[in-house]
Amino acid sequence: MPPLVPPFLIGLIVAPLAKRLLKPLVRGVVKTSVGVVMEVKKAAHEAGENIHDLAAEVAADMVAAQIASGDGHRPAQSPASNGERNGAANGEKGEAADRGEGEARSPRIRATATGKAQ
Repeated sequence: MPPLVPPFLIGLIVAPLAKRLLKPLVRGVVKTSVGVVMEVKKAAHEAGENIHDLAAEVAADMVAAQIASGDGHRPAQSPASNGERNGAANGEKGEAADRGEGEARSPRIRATATGKAQ
């Protein structure tokens, strides 16, 4: 009958060999996966910036088109215009009276947080 080798002796011999072989392999897998994750995060961030820039350009184009077509949003009857009529009867002058009755106030275009010109 052949001599039996206890399993723990096999473990004592194989463990250091497995450590030497598996440690670089596991380290390479972890390093590669971390690199892939970093690249994906970078690509997602750039895509988000591109979408934000595109949305800002579209908004600027829409505002420019509204200004060009003269479709500025004007309320039908605002509380300020009621006060101006009452104030005009009392001899006071309002902001709309300074501009003239037919002139509309143009919308203001604000700069974006990215600092790019629109």
